[in-house]
Amino acid sequence: MPLFVLYGRDAAGALPLRLEHRPAHLAALAALEREGRLRFAGPLLDAAGQPCGSVVIFEAGELAAAQALVRADAYVVHGVFASYELHALRQVLPAAQ
Repeated sequence: MPLFVLYGRDAAGALPLRLEHRPAHLAALAALEREGRLRFAGPLLDAAGQPCGSVVIFEAGELAAAQALVRADAYVVHGVFASYELHALRQVLPAAQ
């Protein structure tokens, strides 16, 4: 199944929104994990160690499915991210099994 990477950059002052919508964001990621489609997820950290964005690597059947998943993410829906990018990704290392 194809891999995709979501790279989101938080809006200025988004920490309260991030905290408010974190449970819904994590619930969606947990569903992907249960399905075996989540490869990596975690916050980007600024120099002070505070969240300033997110990276999520996941599997989806096609680009349209990946786009729909991202558009439904709580951080996208509720404006935590000022901007985000979604890209197809090819794993080279570690070797895919």
